[in-house]
Amino acid sequence: MAERRPTAADKSVAVEGLSAWDRVELARHKHRPRMLDYVSRMFDDFIELHGDRLVGDDSALIGGLARFHDQTVVVVGQHKGASTEEKVRRNFGMARPNGYRKALRLFEMAERLHIPIVTLVDTPAADPHPDSERGGQGPAIAQNILRMLSIKTPIFAAVLGEGGSGGALGIAVADRIVMMENAIYVVCPPERCAEILWKDIDRRQLAATAMNVTADDLLRLGVVDSVIEEPGGGAHIDPDTAAANLAASLDEFLKSAGDGPYSPASRQARFRSIGQWNESAAQSASP
Repeated sequence: MAERRPTAADKSVAVEGLSAWDRVELARHKHRPRMLDYVSRMFDDFIELHGDRLVGDDSALIGGLARFHDQTVVVVGQHKGASTEEKVRRNFGMARPNGYRKALRLFEMAERLHIPIVTLVDTPAADPHPDSERGGQGPAIAQNILRMLSIKTPIFAAVLGEGGSGGALGIAVADRIVMMENAIYVVCPPERCAEILWKDIDRRQLAATAMNVTADDLLRLGVVDSVIEEPGGGAHIDPDTAAANLAASLDEFLKSAGDGPYSPASRQARFRSIGQWNESAAQSASP
């Protein structure tokens, strides 16, 4: 399988060949395959479901039922769109509160029907418009995070391009989290970090390196479980191969999930272990 697990080499911060900023630009590439591009290549009989049963539908966040190797799954993800018209219609992949509530409705449906969940993350952030904030954007994302930690069905999450802050995390609490080789996962964009720390957006490349935004960085830090290889030059060069590599990782996960190793307790333990602080090591490193 074209997938990388943590090794001794992952202890190095440097990413061979490409800088962190190079990865940021590839993650945002205008021709990079989007969520629905992966869905069409990886799944059969995708049936989109709409609405949050409270306000309405959200076109930035798509979800529904599909078949993967003759197994029924629930698929949820952000879709940025390709053409300018579609990008505007999809709100550039930035979901509103009703999008996250729709996702939660589908997650709970999957739990009731004992169907695995697959989430495909690709968003710069949750929608920041004041209407979304007034509509409960923060609580909607928080509710998703809380419920995904207790959902009693296996969850697989893949970061396809941009994984932006809570907008990404709202559908990315999973038993296994993978990242495409040139994807990024950030608490805020490097440009914003540069503005906050140095009052200078031109230092965005330095910020990207300091923030550990790349797939290799996050693999080394234990935030993600594996990195999915992309064709040389990026997933946009050969979307079929990129999708096949991701499908192989999903196939392995679903086969292992049949043995029953995933549970809310193990998922909660996984997230509690991220960012653990070693007090003794920190004290020995102090001058």
